[in-house]
Amino acid sequence: EVKKGDLIATVSGNARSLLTAERTALNLMQRLSGVATRTRAAVQEVDGTGAKIVDTRKTTPLMRTLEKYAVRMGGGTNHRIGLFDGVLIKDNHIVAAGGITQAVKRAKAMAPHTLKIEVEVENFDQLQEALEAGADIIMLDNMSNEDMKKSTQIIAGRAITEASGNMGERNLRDVANCGVDMISIGALTHSVKAMDIS
Repeated sequence: EVKKGDLIATVSGNARSLLTAERTALNLMQRLSGVATRTRAAVQEVDGTGAKIVDTRKTTPLMRTLEKYAVRMGGGTNHRIGLFDGVLIKDNHIVAAGGITQAVKRAKAMAPHTLKIEVEVENFDQLQEALEAGADIIMLDNMSNEDMKKSTQIIAGRAITEASGNMGERNLRDVANCGVDMISIGALTHSVKAMDIS
């Protein structure tokens, strides 16, 4: 944890080079410090509940690796880095495949056995279909706390649960107390306030 007035970095080198790079380096540090700080606040809000705070792929172009590192430094957990390290079946995929069952079946046929299959659901019918199809992770998207709690009871440990959908605007402790395993927050990276570093 850093407090006002703390020294956070020391640099040395050619004066001209340092002065040329100063603003860019400070801007980068401000952004990443903002990501870590926002993440730390979210992690502290759910402390003791068992729920993990995870990021999303909603990152600044060309800065994903750095922003995901900042999330980890804030105590959060990284979700997928890209399309290569996990299968996430969302509403568009479900429509294109002709349903959740078909989408999961195709994903299992094409993906390596080591990749987890996650399915986004918005209601109890979709939840039941995702469970029956063998989803490893079920994303409860834009559900009320009451529906999330009921969903985690229905799932009963048969899949990992993830709460998603404008989580940055909700009381995270209340969401965590619904029994979800993870809470994904796009706002950790896509709309974070940079810290003031000079």
